[in-house]
This record gives sequence, C-alpha cells and structure tokens, in this order.
Amino acid sequence: MCRLLLFGGTTEGRALAEYCANAGISVCVSVTTPLGAQLLPQGVRVCTGALDAAGMAALMQTLSPALVIDATHPFAREASGNIRTAANALGIRCERLCRERSDIPYGESVQDMEVLLARLRGWEGNILSTLGSKALPALTVLPDHRERLWIRALPSAREAALALGIPPSHLLLAQGPFSVEENIAHIRQSGAAVLVSKESGRAGGFPEKCEAARRCGISMLTLLRPPDTGLTFSRILALLKEEGGTP
Repeated sequence: MCRLLLFGGTTEGRALAEYCANAGISVCVSVTTPLGAQLLPQGVRVCTGALDAAGMAALMQTLSPALVIDATHPFAREASGNIRTAANALGIRCERLCRERSDIPYGESVQDMEVLLARLRGWEGNILSTLGSKALPALTVLPDHRERLWIRALPSAREAALALGIPPSHLLLAQGPFSVEENIAHIRQSGAAVLVSKESGRAGGFPEKCEAARRCGISMLTLLRPPDTGLTFSRILALLKEEGGTP
C-alpha cells in the first residue's frame, strides 16, 4: 500500500514527487519512459512503462493508494480518462492536476490538428515541430516533409521518427523545458521559418518558445489545449499539507 499514486513525468509531477520525498509521504510515480524515471528524486518508488486502462487499474489494485493524482500532460486526454475511470471503479479518490493556461503572446493559434496542418500547408520554408512524438504521423502528410520538417522531441521518439522517413540530422532529441537561448539555438540549427508548439503552459516552457520565435523573427503556430478541469499545482500542494502530509 502507498499513500499516493502519482501519474505523470511532467514538471509538476516531478515537483510533487520531490515534495512527497521531503515530507515523508509514501508515493509511487508512474511514468512512461526510463528518462522520466531518471529525473525523479531519490527515495521515490517508480513504475516505468506505458499503461492502458487495464494496466492502470491493476497498478491501483496492487498499491491500494489513498489518493491518485493525475499529473499527466494537458494533451494526454486518453490517459487522463483512463486514470479517472480506473480510480472511480475502485472507489479511490482521484484529483486532476490542471496546468494553468498561457496567454498566446506571439503568433497564431488553432483549435485542432486538422486546422494546424491546413495552415502549415500554406507556409514555405522549414518547420520546427515541438508537438511531440504522437503528432509525427500527422505531420508527414505535409509536402516535402523529409526536407522541410525538423522534430524536437524526447529521445524515445527517435525510432518512430526514423521509421516515418525523418532524417536523423533533422531530429533534436532532448528533455525540456528549454530556455529562450536554447530555443533560439534550435531555431537557427533547423533554419525554421515557423515554430510549431502546443499550448504547454509555463511549466512546459511555452513562454520561452514564443520569445525565441519573436526574437528570431519567424512565424509561430500554437495548437491550443483541449478543455481541462481540476486543481492547480498550488491547490494540490495545499491539499497534501492540509492533510498533514497524509492524503
């Protein structure tokens, strides 16, 4: 049994795991990649690997947590739905950590992937995508994508990108978030005429992307996140403190 089961290798998820480690809260953190596990603080129990709905339910049954926190990425809608469904079926309290939304200080924004692709078809020049590995198949429909498309993603996206014909030289594989200067370096390396991003919030380094694109004088296209409800990071932290460290 553990007091807290935390899903997500996000910036907020790591911060919550660190708080639990320092506060002596028994926590298990579920992350999808070995890199996500490596970034967690010592002393935290970690489960690594992508889980479907059945896998999440099995993990909850094994650990019997008093509280489940969904700190997955704002765009991970399927994972969030599976977490909520599994927790409800087992009668376990579940809270969603909802990342605060960002203003869009630069460039254009669109509501869905189809509109984003249609907009990109009208642009010339290189494209630097920071949409992540799941967007790769959709982006390969763009004309001349093998020549024009550059991908910045986690190292785990390498094989999928290569299988889709993205040249190795067009892959910028690293763990973010990135500073303004790092974003500028990636824009210059790719020769991008447009930077494509999700509305990933301050924790995801979104303001730094906007500023880098502005300084480089290139276009920027942002995919807005889907509607999300839950508690902010500060409210989740307050919840743990209010309970004296025990959910």
